[in-house]
Amino acid sequence: MATGNQPSLYERLGGVYAIATVVDDFIDRIMVDPRLNANPRVNDAHHRVSPAGFKYLVTEMVCWATGGPQKYTGRTMRESHQALMITAAEWQAFLDDFQQTLDKFSVPQAAQRELKAIVDSTRADIVV
Repeated sequence: MATGNQPSLYERLGGVYAIATVVDDFIDRIMVDPRLNANPRVNDAHHRVSPAGFKYLVTEMVCWATGGPQKYTGRTMRESHQALMITAAEWQAFLDDFQQTLDKFSVPQAAQRELKAIVDSTRADIVV
């Protein structure tokens, strides 16, 4: 959310169009990452879900989590990841993919720290 004179993270990231562009690259990256797809449950999930729908929900979530007007309508992180048995090493691969995407789009360091804090807040619901 915006505080005082500082715009929200959502606004600093450029709003929904900029966020959707970054999410598009990120989802494309994780869907084919062999480090993630080595987990047969993750690989199955990556081939079972529509990439477009997945991108939509992640965009919605990022917009909501960064202070945008969107409302996240997907399942909780625990519900959507509990059967995948994601390991700490897979989480690190995911974070590496995230960093590569942030770097590709030259996301400012301050915004990266805020985004990473949001992602880190979901770890306990995702990693076994």
